[in-house]
Amino acid sequence: MGQITVETCHIEGLKVITPKVFGDNRGYFMETYNYNDYKAAGIPEVFVQDNQSASKKGVLRGLHFQINYPQDKLVRAIRGEVFDVAVDLRKDSPTFGQWYGVLLTEENKKQFFIPKGFAHGFLVLSDYAEFAYKCTDFYHPNDEGGLAYNDPEIGVEWPIPEGMELILSDKDKLWGGISSYTGK
Repeated sequence: MGQITVETCHIEGLKVITPKVFGDNRGYFMETYNYNDYKAAGIPEVFVQDNQSASKKGVLRGLHFQINYPQDKLVRAIRGEVFDVAVDLRKDSPTFGQWYGVLLTEENKKQFFIPKGFAHGFLVLSDYAEFAYKCTDFYHPNDEGGLAYNDPEIGVEWPIPEGMELILSDKDKLWGGISSYTGK
C-alpha cells in the first residue's frame, strides 16, 4: 500500500500519479497499477481493457472521446516522451472547455487519470514513443467522437518545437471545434 503519490489539478477529476520506483544497480521495479492504492487515492474505477500504441515524433492523436460508452482512462508513456492533454466536456462543469496537459515520459514514469466526460489526446515529442492506457469500458468503433486539436476556443498550448511537422490521421484532421460539440 502507499506505492503512489497523487497530484490534482484545477480541473476536478483529473489526477497525475507518480509511482514509487525501487531502483538499484540491476535496474528498477515499480507497480504500474494496484487497485487498493488507486481506490485509496480516490480512483476506484475497474479497468476492463488495456491498450498500447507506438508512434513516431510529431504524431498527434486526438482529441478523442466515446459518446455513448464513455471511458475513464489511466495513461502513461512506457517509452519516449509525450505531452498528454485532457479537455473537460462535462456540460455542467465550471471548467467545461478547459484543458490540462502533462508531460509523460519513460523517465518520470508519471501516469494521468482522465475520468469520463473528457476528450483526450497526446503529442509525441521524442523520436519514438510507446503509450499505454487502461480503460473502464470497451472500445466501440462506431461511438467515437473528437475535437480539433487546434480549436482556438479550447486553446491547447501544444509544445510543438520549431520545425516539427505534425502527423495526424485523416479522421483527426476532420474533427470540429468545441462549439460544435453537443454532449449527451
